[in-house]
Amino acid sequence: MKLVLFLNMGGATNLQDCEVFLKNMFNDPYILGIKNRFLRKFVAWIITKARVKAMQENYKKMGGKSPLNELTQSLCDKLNLKQDEFKFDFVNLYVPPFATEILQKYTLNESDEIILFPLYPHHSCTTVTSSLEVLQNEISKQKIQAKVKTIDIFYKNELYNEMVISHILAKKSKFDAKILIFSAHSLPQSIIDKGDLYEKHVNDHVEILKEKLKDHFDEFILAYQSKLGPVKWLEPNTSDVLANLNDKALIYPISFCIDCSETIFELGMEYKHLAKCDYDLISCPNDSDEFMEFILNSIN
Repeated sequence: MKLVLFLNMGGATNLQDCEVFLKNMFNDPYILGIKNRFLRKFVAWIITKARVKAMQENYKKMGGKSPLNELTQSLCDKLNLKQDEFKFDFVNLYVPPFATEILQKYTLNESDEIILFPLYPHHSCTTVTSSLEVLQNEISKQKIQAKVKTIDIFYKNELYNEMVISHILAKKSKFDAKILIFSAHSLPQSIIDKGDLYEKHVNDHVEILKEKLKDHFDEFILAYQSKLGPVKWLEPNTSDVLANLNDKALIYPISFCIDCSETIFELGMEYKHLAKCDYDLISCPNDSDEFMEFILNSIN
């Protein structure tokens, strides 16, 4: 068996899971950065209690759940129907399905292979490193003897970028904006200052896409979304950019492969009330045929 596991943070599938998501996320040492496990757990509890009601209210506006799990399951189902060499499944970091239960579904031996596929185009310790560490620890814990392979970050991949450009231009044909905003999930500046490659990878990716799209847009803007708390984060903020734009724009969520609350609610709903200009949102790759083609090409 060749088992491909997509790795992502996950999204709450009901309002009760919002608390589970927050508690697990802020318990992640790569997120909160507190080495003492007991202190980190206490701080995570405080932050969770402070934020859970607001998160639940936001989720109610999306129908009570994030679309991430359903879209990822659809991606797996389509890939499993499309071919029979690989079995596709997915693991979340902060809400079910977790690594323990997914790995227990399969009988794996030395002749089998597990392919870990983080659904992040750019590397960060808060996403790729954290997800891989959890999976590798669980594989060791369950004494699974299968070979393990990891798919590397893919923002430079030609097939991936052809898909991104195709999706951007398809939306532009229906909403003719001259400004393209690349919105990436923000990170605290302190994480970048410790050597995290995320900002560099995002900047590099924007330059690649700008070169390929320069004949279609007059202006390109990179901005960062989803800032939390009072510390310094990567800037400029997507919300500030939208509040100061006079011309209509398209937004591409450059750091996301699957639509989630940050794209559907934050970019698609919340920022509409802040924006000075009219804008439209381009969907993530999700379970599209082009994304499946890129995935199959990457693992073969």
